[in-house]
Formats: sequence, structure tokens, C-alpha cells
Amino acid sequence: MAERSTVPIPAATLVLFRAGAGMPELLFVERSKAMAFAGGALVFPGGRVDPGDHALATRYDGDPEDVAGRIAAIRETLEEVGVPIGLSAMTADRIAAMRQALSSGEPLGSVLAAHDIDLSIADLVPFARWCPSHVPARIFDTHFYLAEVPLHAPDPIVDDTENVHVFWATAQDVLDMADAGKATLIFPTRRNLERLAQFASFEAATADAANHPIRTITPWTEQRDGVPYLCIPTDLGYPVTEVPMDDVVRG
Repeated sequence: MAERSTVPIPAATLVLFRAGAGMPELLFVERSKAMAFAGGALVFPGGRVDPGDHALATRYDGDPEDVAGRIAAIRETLEEVGVPIGLSAMTADRIAAMRQALSSGEPLGSVLAAHDIDLSIADLVPFARWCPSHVPARIFDTHFYLAEVPLHAPDPIVDDTENVHVFWATAQDVLDMADAGKATLIFPTRRNLERLAQFASFEAATADAANHPIRTITPWTEQRDGVPYLCIPTDLGYPVTEVPMDDVVRG
């Protein structure tokens, strides 16, 4: 069993929207079952905030932690699924070259300079921040951002390392998949999908985000008539704020 670390790892994830025939669709990746964290689960593109993200963040105005999170979300989305967010339109060949450089360990700042590309971090909208403590090994302090996929953006592609499948679906579709036992969701993803399922457009989601403060959510356990519940704050826009622990384990 992996040794549990109590030091939160800074991370960022990007909820990508595209207009659908009805409710907006979101971009999901299925993590490889071999991954130590959330193996086999459906998640949004994202990952750790790297030192290079912090270094690049010094070039931009704003809270350094938030800016580094935005940069990490942009970098991870490009590297994992090949979708350029906060970046100018580019050819498939350039996307492939940038992904290759990033996967080889080059920092995003160097890759952008080599291709003469600037970032538009304002394309990302802060939505939430989660730092669960009820995990068996690693604790991630994750910034969630929203962004709308650009018109004529390339189709997402799977990296076949950390992730084995990538697809578009509505938030409710994925919740239904999980309820039918056809998908695995970790606790923060499920709660965020319940919140996102309320919005009929990207604009509605960003308006809701503007109406709620970004406050770190660390779920806690409470006993209700002898039954343990996992709880989150009731004032941050989430329609479900308490769940029996048995249901959390069931996913």
C-alpha cells in the first residue's frame, strides 16, 4: 500500500464546455486503472502544478497561486488531450510538437517561447477549490477552472499513459453512468457534476461561479442518527452537501 502523505500537493483541473443539442457537454478522461490516484475513475483533464508553472506565473498579474493553477490547467489539458485552451489557434502538427516537448519534461514557458505563443489566462474562470483529507494516500489541493472550447478546436485525443479514454458528455449523463455502475467517480468529481448539471450554458455556470466565493472545501464526517455522513459547506452552490459514507464508498 502506498504511504500516505499529509502534505497537500498543489493541482489544477479544467472543466471544458462545448454547446450540445440540449445541455452543454463537458470533456471527461478515464484514468488508467494502474494509476495510484483515482485509477479507473472519470475525471476532468488536470494534474499537479509544476515549478515551471510557478515560474511562468511571475510574468502575469494576479494572485501567484491562482495564476500558477490556471497555467497548470492549460498545460495539462494540452498535454493530456491535445486541446489548446488559453492559446492561439494552431495546427495539428504544432499541437503534436508542443505535446511531445511537454511530455519530455520541458516547462511550458520554454515551449511557448519556442513557438512564439502567448497565454490568455483570462480564458479560465475559477469555479472551486477542493482539498479532501479522506483519501488513502495522496492529498491534492485542486483548483477547478471552467473554460469554453474554442470554435474549430481539434478533437481531443487520449494520451494512452495516464488516461485510456476521452469523451464528451453532459454532467447528468455521467452521473447516470455512475449510478448504473458503468463509471467510477471520486467524491469531488461527483459533487462538482451535481453542481454543473444545473447549468444550461457556459454563461450560466460562470455566473454561478461569480456568485460564490472560492473557498477551499475539505469534507468532514458527522454522525446522523448513528450513521456517518461525509459533509461539505452548504453555502458554496452545491445541491448535495451530505452523503452517507456507504454511498461515498460505493461511488
